[in-house]
Amino acid sequence: MPEYKVPLREIKFVTDELLDFPAHYANLPKFADVATPDMVDAIITEGAKFCENVLAPINRTGDIEGCTRHEDGSVTTPTGFKEAYRQYVDNGWASLSSDVEYGGQGLPESLGTIVSEMVGTANWSWGMYPGLSHGAKNTLEAWGTEDQKQTYLTHLISGEWTGTMCLTEPACGSDLGILKTKAEPNADGSYAISGTKIFISAGEHDMSGNIIHVVLARLPGAPAGTKGISLFIVPKFLVSEDGTPGERNAVECGSLEHKMGIHGNSTCVMNFDGAKGWLIGPENKGLNCMFTFMNVARIGTALQGVASAEGSFQGALAYAKDRLAMRSLTGVKAPDKVADPIIVHPDVRKMLLTQKAFAEGGRALVYLTAMNADIVHNGETKKRVKQLMTCWAS
Repeated sequence: MPEYKVPLREIKFVTDELLDFPAHYANLPKFADVATPDMVDAIITEGAKFCENVLAPINRTGDIEGCTRHEDGSVTTPTGFKEAYRQYVDNGWASLSSDVEYGGQGLPESLGTIVSEMVGTANWSWGMYPGLSHGAKNTLEAWGTEDQKQTYLTHLISGEWTGTMCLTEPACGSDLGILKTKAEPNADGSYAISGTKIFISAGEHDMSGNIIHVVLARLPGAPAGTKGISLFIVPKFLVSEDGTPGERNAVECGSLEHKMGIHGNSTCVMNFDGAKGWLIGPENKGLNCMFTFMNVARIGTALQGVASAEGSFQGALAYAKDRLAMRSLTGVKAPDKVADPIIVHPDVRKMLLTQKAFAEGGRALVYLTAMNADIVHNGETKKRVKQLMTCWAS
């Protein structure tokens, strides 16, 4: 497997020359003093070292070993995953682009996106664990009560706890209006959540002290369809009065999904058997609240394409330099070998450049989208976002 090298030159071309991130940050009051050119450069450089030296070496391990579910419903991640996550948290990567009020570093969403690209290309399976937490954090920031933020958000931002997104069920995928998971009110103001969710990435694992599930469910008497869906916080461990994980909640991994790839991520069937949860946002407005999660998740989904394109380009380039076949049309290039490396052949070079074009074009588009997220998070208007897009199109 080829060694992953972060394309720092290409990344900095997009940020510094194409999109002018320094001016973008300087024009946003929330980031002007923290996202200085020197700070941004240091973060990207250190992020590259972490991805190349820590995450990339365990990528193949994760794919070969996969995750293991035990009889008690617990899941063990591949060798090295847990240790890498601890280093990620200890070095402050989890809190990079979160609100300082709840323990974050207050840096731009777009800077976090750059780090996420490097993480995803080095080891997408591993990167999904903190990636799912990011969406849960955004949902709590937008819709959680102050008590919910103090109880859950601070731990999600620090990386001590991770999060999930529980939407899909066996009988419903893209049509969430027919979901069956129900939420029955409890006397103490909480709800008993019962139902089954499938394809839940990072649903159960051994990498964090608690897992906070963000779950769509239906209240008694709720309207049919999407207008009757509410959103709930359902922790793996109930939180004690001192803020630490306490009693185990009635939510369990029933099985691991079988997949063609990303074996290092625990994609689970999650069973909720009267699990205690708390309403987040207004009743019957769960889908509206969940789209806070989903909007940022769409950037992450696009980033998966960029990461795959960059990783495949680097792998193909290394292979083309090593594989021998025939001689160059312009004369022998490797006289000490029985044939020339295939990189000398025009059609191979064309394919490699096509790969590179897709990777670099995708990177520019994702970074532009992340800039728009910066503007929205900075409290700017949608009109400003439209102006930026118009400027880019011209």
